[in-house]
Amino acid sequence: CEKEPSSYMWIYILLGNMLRGIGETPITPLGISYLDDFAKEEDVPVYVACLHTIAMLGPMFGFLLGSLCAKLYVDIGFVDLGSITITPQDSRWVGAWWLGFLIAGVTNFLAAVPFCFLPKSLKKPEEANNDKTSLGLLENMGTTRKKLSPAKSKPRKWSLVLKGKYFYTSLKKVLSNRMYFTFLCCSLLQFSSFIGFLTYKPKYMEQQYGQSTSKSNFLIGLTSLPPVSIGIFLGGLILKKYKMSIIGATKFAFIMSFLAYTIALSHFFVGCENHVVAGMTVSYE
Repeated sequence: CEKEPSSYMWIYILLGNMLRGIGETPITPLGISYLDDFAKEEDVPVYVACLHTIAMLGPMFGFLLGSLCAKLYVDIGFVDLGSITITPQDSRWVGAWWLGFLIAGVTNFLAAVPFCFLPKSLKKPEEANNDKTSLGLLENMGTTRKKLSPAKSKPRKWSLVLKGKYFYTSLKKVLSNRMYFTFLCCSLLQFSSFIGFLTYKPKYMEQQYGQSTSKSNFLIGLTSLPPVSIGIFLGGLILKKYKMSIIGATKFAFIMSFLAYTIALSHFFVGCENHVVAGMTVSYE
């Protein structure tokens, strides 16, 4: 085994995922800021909920696509499929995992084209929003730009922004906000558990219930993600209907999280016994 040549293909996967992350990350912070700046205050929760709902439906279709690709042999298009003697139920079967990247990549490229035609700014709501910090900031920036001469209104370089006092002062203000920092910690805990759930549950279904990779991905995408999407959308509607303040939204989030935690405790009472494996759970005799 030591003499077998090692493959460095994982580097391409790493770089591809890095580029994908760089491309998709700005959509959430900049998209939410865009909605918050140019939408009515009471409509923002619904719009943000729609944004996150679509973001959750994406992985659902991804699992379904992965289920379809897992049924196809890894070397499809390069070998005669009639000569393949194993089936997807065989432990030696490797699905066409790479095909999903191509399909999703082309789809992402086509979906990114409309973003090029979005205007830099929209007509602001007619009703004045004194509470909107972001809207006031934009107006102040616009007034400042008019007062400044063209020579002084040049955009700042990223190196100056990162090295200057402005960046560290803004970062300190954000992290010193107790409510935002608490929300950040809660989000980290929630997403860490959710990602672990999605990562290991398909493998658990394969091992404990004898399901194929294709069927496990299909069931996860069909049963786990749609309820999350529905919950996000309903949360946005509730915030819009009752026009909750920050404190009210915090109490609502606490109650929902506590109920979710209580229901999640039931997982400790549901499970399967380990398979009998010679040399691991029982002796060879």
